[in-house]
Amino acid sequence: MANILHIATKDAWDSAKASGFYAIASLKSEGFIHCSTPAQVLRVARERFAGRDDLVLLEIAENRVRVEIKYENCEGGSELFPHLYGPLNVDAVVWVHEFKPGDDGDFSLPDAISRE
Repeated sequence: MANILHIATKDAWDSAKASGFYAIASLKSEGFIHCSTPAQVLRVARERFAGRDDLVLLEIAENRVRVEIKYENCEGGSELFPHLYGPLNVDAVVWVHEFKPGDDGDFSLPDAISRE
């Protein structure tokens, strides 16, 4: 089972480490936390986080997540994205990668993450 990814602000992640759980506004407003597969995350970063340099990329072990994970597309497309239906327990995060755009403004996947 591959790890899933979530783009977070460094401040939100620091707060989560202090509390033991990561819960952001989308959990309350949409009912879940958006995640991506390694194949999806760069497109998400480019579309939703362009120009941001305060980000980290959370690498999450699915088998450690204590809430339900559903692969679904809520926008009517056919591509399925992993969604966490509850707060993320921080001990499910196996790696935190700095996630800043390069000099050209584009994001790249850290070498340590499998692209499959």
